[in-house]
Amino acid sequence: MRRGGCLLFAVVPVVATAAVYFFTPGQSESEDTGRGPSASQQARQDAKAKAEDTADDELIADLPPGLAAPDKKELAQKLVASAENSTLDWRAQYGYIEDIGDGQGYTAGIIGFCTGTHDLLVLVERYTKAHPDNGLARYLPALRKVDGTDSHEGLDPGFTAAWKAEAKVAAFRRAQDTERDRVYFDPAVRLAKLDGLGTLGQFIYYDAMVLHGPGTGPRGFYGLRERAVSEADTPAQGGKEKAYLDIFLDVRRKAMKSKDSHRDTTRIDTAQRRFLYDGNLSLDAPLQWAVYGETFRVPK
Repeated sequence: MRRGGCLLFAVVPVVATAAVYFFTPGQSESEDTGRGPSASQQARQDAKAKAEDTADDELIADLPPGLAAPDKKELAQKLVASAENSTLDWRAQYGYIEDIGDGQGYTAGIIGFCTGTHDLLVLVERYTKAHPDNGLARYLPALRKVDGTDSHEGLDPGFTAAWKAEAKVAAFRRAQDTERDRVYFDPAVRLAKLDGLGTLGQFIYYDAMVLHGPGTGPRGFYGLRERAVSEADTPAQGGKEKAYLDIFLDVRRKAMKSKDSHRDTTRIDTAQRRFLYDGNLSLDAPLQWAVYGETFRVPK
């Protein structure tokens, strides 16, 4: 399987205004000791709060389901799997686990949870709280120790086999689904709707959240969105949807090119950008796209 790269999930929690914000190493709330967050950082935190809080629930409820509709959500998982695993069979990825050599330890599961980027640890912690006798619980001390590193200390040789075995358990598969939705899918779709974006735009946000992580630092999803908003108005601000999404994809592409493990940008160039230029803002099937030179199709 070919992975598009690991999630850049934040490691250190910082609590503010009843929301929890995470930062990747080197992306602290403020680089100036004794000073509060910059206006730029505050804007990212505000956007994250909008994406994760419930204050706009009534507004969201009045909007079309968009990517949250069951058929569109299924399509979204296929699109992500084509870029992350070179397959449309995303459900076959619950038991996936390997070190892809990107410095983030083991990458695993349906969304690329990583031992080095905190989200895999959170998944196992939450799963263990609900199911204490699971086969991964004994690795929690080691997972906490290697969090934020690429180390396998305490995980080898048994962790990969334990992950694959646990993936056969329905409760663990549901736990992966829940964590994917809680951290990535729901906040991305919610914020996209508040930005006035249709189904394609909601998917573009979701895919960016998956690849770049839900951090508020410059390299996380909210940092990328902030850069795009500084160059073009969102539809909610009176801007044109296609123009804004084109800028957002430009920003993403530059960010991907800045990381060695993200050099290939076909998930944008011959997939998302293609849908955008075709005017398929509703992300309607039939769809055809290419990632890493492989062509994928979803019929009507």
